[in-house]
Amino acid sequence: MDFFFAHIIFYLTLALFGSYLILGIASAVALRKYLRKNSYVNYNSLVLSPLSPKISIIAPAYNESKSIIDNIRTLLSLYYNNFEVIIVNDGSTDNTFDLVKEAYDLIKVNYYFDYRIPCERIKGVYRSKNPSYNRLTVIDKVNGGKADSLNAGINICHSDLFVSIDADSIIESDSILKLVKPFLEEKERKVIGTGGVIRIVNSCEVERGHIREIKIPRKILPRLQVLEYTRAFLLGRMAWSQLDGLMLISGAMGIFDRETVIKAGGYSIKTVGEDMELVLRMRRYMADKGTKYEVTYIPDPLCWTEVPSDIKSLRKQRTRWTRGLVESLGRHRRLFFNPKYRRLGLLGYPYWFFFEWLAPLIAFSGFAYTIYLIIRNAINWPFYLILFLFVYSFAVSISIWAVLFEEITFHKYRSKKDVLKLISAAFIEPFFYPVHTYFAIRGNLEALRGKKGWGKAERNGFDRRKRPRARPAF
Repeated sequence: MDFFFAHIIFYLTLALFGSYLILGIASAVALRKYLRKNSYVNYNSLVLSPLSPKISIIAPAYNESKSIIDNIRTLLSLYYNNFEVIIVNDGSTDNTFDLVKEAYDLIKVNYYFDYRIPCERIKGVYRSKNPSYNRLTVIDKVNGGKADSLNAGINICHSDLFVSIDADSIIESDSILKLVKPFLEEKERKVIGTGGVIRIVNSCEVERGHIREIKIPRKILPRLQVLEYTRAFLLGRMAWSQLDGLMLISGAMGIFDRETVIKAGGYSIKTVGEDMELVLRMRRYMADKGTKYEVTYIPDPLCWTEVPSDIKSLRKQRTRWTRGLVESLGRHRRLFFNPKYRRLGLLGYPYWFFFEWLAPLIAFSGFAYTIYLIIRNAINWPFYLILFLFVYSFAVSISIWAVLFEEITFHKYRSKKDVLKLISAAFIEPFFYPVHTYFAIRGNLEALRGKKGWGKAERNGFDRRKRPRARPAF
């Protein structure tokens, strides 16, 4: 029995790392192709062209008083010609709406819209009396959550394309130019959604909603998450986009075809993983209609967000992610090895099922079984030491590989000391895997109990020179 269980864990580990290796190679090929292709792109032509499509940027805001003014300022200064910014005040209980109303001289206006997708009641639509802010629209609505707020913004906007973002994120000035490009290229398949790289802003110097200097986080937890995000975006999602198995566009920032989203039913308010669930539902809708489509991904760093810097906040975030994953996989289980959905059903969904959802459960069983063998003094130490060294070496190598990808492509961390700190963190990160396994187990238990909601998320804001320091939370 002991021999059988040990070999199951060993071969599952080989399968997991084999998948990482394949994804890394696919990502390298896709990244090289993207960089070569975009070296000839003149993004200024998109800014100057009158044919550039109008884009609506929708940012839900709930109790974001610490950063809302700076973030609206950043959004209004984006480098693009034809866009509008829609801030959705989701029934904030602090002074978020009052701050925005005063700062931008807002007045309530008559505004025609139709509830094409369900959302909570919209109490009013506000525009600025100052012509300098004619791009800004603010919605005040009854609280319904992030997904509900995005649905309200989709009902209000009249653009063919919309960008969904978190109101507490910092957006790169040229991000819209890069996001919209896949929609403008002539392709046989219709592009219905595009995502990009999300980076971590912790410890960076931020002034008035703009990043002045990029730095590695001082605290160890955010620093480890830099590695995690780098792997996920540069190695994982780039590869899945190349393999046509992409299942997720980060809720922090993504651009979508508005009509496809509406026909697919909009964002679901019944899940905390509304970003993944929407992409899956859009893909199923297009496949069921027999329409050729594409979900793309670009490896450019487009958006910066604050991540948890303490264990309690990280636990809340990761258990919520696990609940969202369980809900999305359960809702769309019809995809599982279904050839009708091509690579999404045959590759993408099974990967997330086995390696993102099931793997932590198996890992937990492995930890428990190892402790049981140690107590019985029946553990095969040579085998387990070899397995540990193999897993540890591969984990460190894949993280360093991701850092290397970052350095030879976008090189955001200019200081060599920061890069060395990031590489050093790669040697520490594998020891935190049991903590992430615990979060995954707890998230599954919460999903089993039917827990709903996001929970309270307090923010610091980004401009540390203006505001007192407080404990970061997500």
